[in-house]
Amino acid sequence: MTGGEAKSGAREPARDRILRTATDLFYTYGIRGVGIDRIIAESGVAKATLYAHFRSKDELVLAYLRRADAKWRRMLRDAAAAAGDDPRDQLVGMFDAIGGDGGFRGCAFINSASESLPGTPVRAATVEHKRLVREWVRELAAKAGAADPALLARQLTVLLDGAMSAASIEPVPDVVPAARTSARALVAQSCGGR
Repeated sequence: MTGGEAKSGAREPARDRILRTATDLFYTYGIRGVGIDRIIAESGVAKATLYAHFRSKDELVLAYLRRADAKWRRMLRDAAAAAGDDPRDQLVGMFDAIGGDGGFRGCAFINSASESLPGTPVRAATVEHKRLVREWVRELAAKAGAADPALLARQLTVLLDGAMSAASIEPVPDVVPAARTSARALVAQSCGGR
């Protein structure tokens, strides 16, 4: 697909084109590094069209974060499931969600949080995303028999965030195996050996 064309040859709806363009730009250049005029120019819509779909840049940023949340949590679940049926393996396997396409720029939520002020809707969305991921990991840790599922979830999500930050500046193939090794040790310590 190129130039906003869907696979069927039909033009991509304006709202979708705006959000796709904003997603690519925000992730690559940061929220503050991208102005509305650039999003308008690169999405090929009029200013009135953008504002008909998104009343403000913050509203567009929140839509970007909702999209990123759904994508990242799906990637985590898929990576965990690919590791097998054992929840202990899934807790380690989720680290395979990091990287992938060579354009990895770190965690969209950590990046967004660093550009937003406490008490703003954007910061609240980042905090909620991290809470949801940690809750999912806590549930997986409980299934794995962790002595303290909340503690293991906190440890693993801190490790996950650190691995994503490192992978944004170092080669992913160097970072992910180290993170998996550390995760495996934390899981074994908390859930016991096999």
